[in-house]
Amino acid sequence: MTLPFSPRRPDGREDRLPAPPVRPHLIRSDAEAIEAAHALAPRFAAGAALRDRERRLPWDEIEAFTASGLGGITVPRDHGGAAVSHTTLAEVFAILAAADASAAQVPQNQFGVLALVREAASPAQKARIYEAVLNGWRLGNAGPARNGKAITQVETRLTAGPRGRTLSGPRFYSTGAIFAHLIPTRATGENGEPVLAWVRRDSAGVQVVDDWQGFGQRTTASGTVLFDNAPIEDDLLIPLAGLAGKPGLFGPVSQLVQAAIDLGIARGAVEAALAFVRTRTRAWPFTVERATDDPYIIGEVGQLQIDLHAAGEVLARAGRTLDRVQAAPVTAGSSAEASVAVAEAKILTTEIALEAGERLLELAGSAATREDVNLGRFWRDARVHTLHDPVRWKYHLLGNYTLNGTLPARHQWN
Repeated sequence: MTLPFSPRRPDGREDRLPAPPVRPHLIRSDAEAIEAAHALAPRFAAGAALRDRERRLPWDEIEAFTASGLGGITVPRDHGGAAVSHTTLAEVFAILAAADASAAQVPQNQFGVLALVREAASPAQKARIYEAVLNGWRLGNAGPARNGKAITQVETRLTAGPRGRTLSGPRFYSTGAIFAHLIPTRATGENGEPVLAWVRRDSAGVQVVDDWQGFGQRTTASGTVLFDNAPIEDDLLIPLAGLAGKPGLFGPVSQLVQAAIDLGIARGAVEAALAFVRTRTRAWPFTVERATDDPYIIGEVGQLQIDLHAAGEVLARAGRTLDRVQAAPVTAGSSAEASVAVAEAKILTTEIALEAGERLLELAGSAATREDVNLGRFWRDARVHTLHDPVRWKYHLLGNYTLNGTLPARHQWN
């Protein structure tokens, strides 16, 4: 099959380019997607602590993710994909984030973009993008600029020239861009209208800078993308002006994946806590002989387990809600129901991620603070990733919907 984008040679920039896309395995079912995630998780977990400590980007792990076929699991069946359920999508990310939360976050924007494509792209654009993803092309992201202004203010602009439209402007919070083959980004069109523009990663005028300095999620490379008259893929330009007024699921899908990553961080922290307490934690003197017999540790572990289970069940329920809403024509009411369901999950996964990261260190004891074991990364990852969007507004969304019947605003954070 001919690829929908033909390779170009690098233009000599210093930032590293990803390897050319190679057609991955084609996943055909939900069960196969879960199986693939479990098979990939040990690869993510191996060396995760070292990568975090030394800020080594997970290039090999991301290539393995793409080769597994997991990058295309939401592509519709009529375009050759598996169209897995939202519950499966969430579980895939939770499995991978438990192994390495940074590596798991890298592809999350791909699924947010694919959800947006489903609702806003033309049939021809969908066909081209879906074909690219199934052929191993990774989609990155170029997020809000780091300028202190509201994230809704977009400074990247399109300019029409003799050789077609080009894109210029800085972006930040660009998770996945350094590993991507295509970078979709919101921009302002020539007439001031919002659009989703697509730029090839290897195009002249594109520079991805690995300047992410967060104390958690350290190897996501969520830093700067600079566009300097970068040529766009003109036939992939997607208008976004009517999206806010159209009921849809692109916001809930994006948030579902974020919540799943938080759940995975919590799972990883709990697993690490259990392993450390069983093998290395010393019992408190004059009480019991083994830490595993400490009644207070036993009680804390029980509390962690029930909180973790509750968050996972509410996340799965949110996925089932999205599946049900998507199976019928989406209305203002059903779109709101999806946003509320995901907000409930986001609240609980945020709380358990932070709780598990903190309790891990408390239960394991002072030996767990040593740099060589790097168990602090679970709390750091949880603290940084849960700041992706303020959970206080999830409580507001839920309360305003329950008390006043107010439908949530439609955007990618709802």
